Amino acid sequence: MLNEFKAFIARGNVLDLAIGVIIGAAFGKIVATFTEGIIMPLVGLVTGGVDFKTKFYDLSGKLGPGATVEQIDAAVKSGAPLLRYGQLISDIITFFIVGFVMFLIAKAAMSYFTKLAAQTPPPPQEALLGEIRDLLKNK
Repeated sequence: MLNEFKAFIARGNVLDLAIGVIIGAAFGKIVATFTEGIIMPLVGLVTGGVDFKTKFYDLSGKLGPGATVEQIDAAVKSGAPLLRYGQLISDIITFFIVGFVMFLIAKAAMSYFTKLAAQTPPPPQEALLGEIRDLLKNK
């Protein structure tokens, strides 16, 4: 069983996945900071200075409409039932930014791999199989 585990861990896919998860976590932090520090203030500016972090609906009635971010965080930690729709809006924007960047990366990678495949000649086995196929078609 130990040898099977070593073989599993030594495969390239596991290492690739681990690297992808680590890079993804770091990328997620960058996008979250970008969204919270740049995008949401711009959205707030366009919407007349609205801070989406302070947008919520308090189901318990303990917090007033002018609650600060600190009061909202304290209420969440204490278990108060809050519908934080402002945070949801921020998270949706973050999701779309991540999705768009991933789309651009995937598109660039596919373009690169297509160019690379077009430049690389087929291995001799494939060329031979192609010739055999062509001969069989002509019969």
